[in-house]
Amino acid sequence: MRLVLASNNAKKLAELRALFGALPLELVAQGQLGVAEAEEPHGTFMENALAKARHAAAASGCAAIADDSGLCAEALGGAPGVISAHYAGVVPPVADAPGDREALRARQDAANNALLLQRLQGVADRRARFVSTLVALRSANDPEPLVAFGRWEGRLLRAPSGEGGFGYDPLLFIDEAGCTVAQMSAAQKNAISHRARAAAQMGAMLREVWHLG
Repeated sequence: MRLVLASNNAKKLAELRALFGALPLELVAQGQLGVAEAEEPHGTFMENALAKARHAAAASGCAAIADDSGLCAEALGGAPGVISAHYAGVVPPVADAPGDREALRARQDAANNALLLQRLQGVADRRARFVSTLVALRSANDPEPLVAFGRWEGRLLRAPSGEGGFGYDPLLFIDEAGCTVAQMSAAQKNAISHRARAAAQMGAMLREVWHLG
């Protein structure tokens, strides 16, 4: 079964392919099918994930899945929340590499992390969590979307640590693992992350409701 991922994030695609590896799915990024990214105007992860999945399903004519995820810091009332990806505002592409999506994403991540650290300067409460909401639809008009949630508790460091992952991974320290998310191997992250927890729930529903596997 072809399942269109409503994202062009190569690292997110790789994570979800690994997490759904046991299912008979061909997971493809929407950009491979010429589908543009959807607007994300809503205030919750669930609403944005549903909007993205509907957009991808309508444009591709295939079943679709969307992940809306981000970081929620306790001391900031849940911010960055749904604007985690562009917390520092949209970073413009550099003139000499306008089409380098991954380089642009790395610059955006660095700007977001710097702003988060600035707003937490002098703040003692460093509790935070990664949140992932997955929504899957058989079609754009599917009246029974599958919805899964995953939360991953940690605490924010005062400086980045680690070279792996993406987004806020270098800042979130996971006590149970004894390291930041960016210091984990891909296999370790895929075993215990917020997205892994949501994907486990989603995989069970895909088997039960869509009769996959």
